[in-house]
Amino acid sequence: MNRAAWPTLALLLLLPSASAAATAPPIVLKAEPPSWWPRHSIDPVRLLVRGRNLAGAEVTRAGAGLRAGPVKVNPAGTYAFLDVTIDPQAAPGPRTIGIRTASGAADVPFQILAPLPRRGRFQGFSPDDAIYLLMPDRFANGDPSNDDPVVSKGLLDRTRGRFYHGGDLRGVIDRLPYLKDLGVTAIWLNPWYDNVDHENERETYDGQAITDYHGYGAVDFYAVEEHLGDLATLREMVDRAHALGIKVIQDQVANHSGPYHPWVTDPPTPTWYYGTLEKHLANTWQTWTLQDPYATPEMQKATLEGWFIDILPDLDQDDPEVARYEIQNTLWWVGVSGLDGIRQDTLPYVHRRFWRDWMAAIKKEYPDLRVVGELFDGDPALVSFFQGGVSRFDGIDSGIDTLFDFPLYFRIREAFAKRGSLRDVAMMLARDHLYRDPAPLVTFLGLHDVPRFMSEPGATVAALKAAFTFLATARGTPLVYYGDEIAMRGGGDPDNRRDFPGGFPGDPRNAFDAAGRTAEEADVHAHVRTLLHLRQATPALRRGRTVNLHVADKVWVYARVLDGGAALVGLSTGDAAVALDLPAAPLGLADGTRLHDRLGSLGDATVDGGRLHLTLPPASSGVFLP
Repeated sequence: MNRAAWPTLALLLLLPSASAAATAPPIVLKAEPPSWWPRHSIDPVRLLVRGRNLAGAEVTRAGAGLRAGPVKVNPAGTYAFLDVTIDPQAAPGPRTIGIRTASGAADVPFQILAPLPRRGRFQGFSPDDAIYLLMPDRFANGDPSNDDPVVSKGLLDRTRGRFYHGGDLRGVIDRLPYLKDLGVTAIWLNPWYDNVDHENERETYDGQAITDYHGYGAVDFYAVEEHLGDLATLREMVDRAHALGIKVIQDQVANHSGPYHPWVTDPPTPTWYYGTLEKHLANTWQTWTLQDPYATPEMQKATLEGWFIDILPDLDQDDPEVARYEIQNTLWWVGVSGLDGIRQDTLPYVHRRFWRDWMAAIKKEYPDLRVVGELFDGDPALVSFFQGGVSRFDGIDSGIDTLFDFPLYFRIREAFAKRGSLRDVAMMLARDHLYRDPAPLVTFLGLHDVPRFMSEPGATVAALKAAFTFLATARGTPLVYYGDEIAMRGGGDPDNRRDFPGGFPGDPRNAFDAAGRTAEEADVHAHVRTLLHLRQATPALRRGRTVNLHVADKVWVYARVLDGGAALVGLSTGDAAVALDLPAAPLGLADGTRLHDRLGSLGDATVDGGRLHLTLPPASSGVFLP
């Protein structure tokens, strides 16, 4: 056949289907967001309507209290953008927005919501809090009926590390009293977005497909994963947590969607993603270039636009529709649930100009809400570059409230788990001047992306307890990774995400209860519980300025000083007892002062002749107060 005839033949073959699409009535599959509020800072709200045969759609009617339109439809006729304005006096309840094309009509469902009362919600978090990170699927199974949902059967297998294990939001609700008793005042849950309903064959390990049990593979940013529960259960969890004085932090992901999101093969706009499934950049992780005033855009391009692990589609926030979608999505989750904070995943891989606008929108509606960003790097100069409150060399202030203190984390692991130098930890704190405000940095011994503390070569229970003493008494907002309070082991992902013992039907013992803990677990749990309650009872440990009195490789003594009062902390990771004679004047302690170890294992610290005297046994820690 003559190759010149091929385009004509192809056109003729396409004509029947194109004609059928042109004459088929419109179909609405989904509207995002599904609901909104009167008197909101975003007004109108822009709906993204997914469907078929939407070309030429116009609004024919809107429900009471609504004005809708105009409509903008993508070339494929599969997505329509529709602005909806809500009358300030509109009554809450369901509405229907009618649209019509030349071939028929369809309804867009929508709901007007009553704003949640603000008292006790949208509170933010601060150094006054102790955060507990839990992976819902691995924490506790409170509702076995959602273990193997009808729409996503076959993904539950507790013997496989990358399959669902059955934990859920009901399990979190059931264990809130445990967390309250531990001294936790805020919980961060890994994402509860709806994930794909079958095995993820695009991300494989040892030739085996996985599931997206972890929540980072969203296929619907407006739904709760059915293995975890539903929106009503999420709201109940937030309300029950608030009733116990526990705040809730949502894990959000703006950088990318899951690989099976409908957008991947049918994007709402041509620039919805950076690249396509067939042709895109891979992230090269060159985050250092983002703070480099000499780097060209080309040097930064793959880091900002590349697909995470070359699998997760990178959303293009420079597309104004993407930016608006993500801002509205953030505000919707906050508004429908009453949560208090956000952990933003993969922060540096999104242009900071978007974070500036995103944060401004959050603060306009929820000024007390707080955001912590993830920047997995050990360089405090890079991490501090992303903290908001100051414009950087490019004129951009990210607005981000705080970040995870990964630079300090790496030093903690070296000093305590691997028996390195405590001086290195103090030296990292000496770089706090790089941060606009180091006080709210979120500090931690471990989390879901790193091997557990107790699986480090040479780690001991004594070292873990000393590390927790430091975490609970140093500047920052301390975070406990679920299970670390009972010295759980676990290597790299997914071994570091083992099930909490006793959280699942059939478990041989229950470490949520004191009677079910081993001697080692009981020892560490009691230590962490004492520390967290002591921190809550001692303002100086949360808000005091740090004063270093003695720093050496294996011994460190510092104090937190506030309003004339001092909390003294002693750490020893060495093999020999150390008697210390230190200046008392920096702490304002008078002769005759006697400080008692509130952890209950060390002797008193005393002041005589303007000198502070204390003895630290080998591998020990103490918190000394009057």
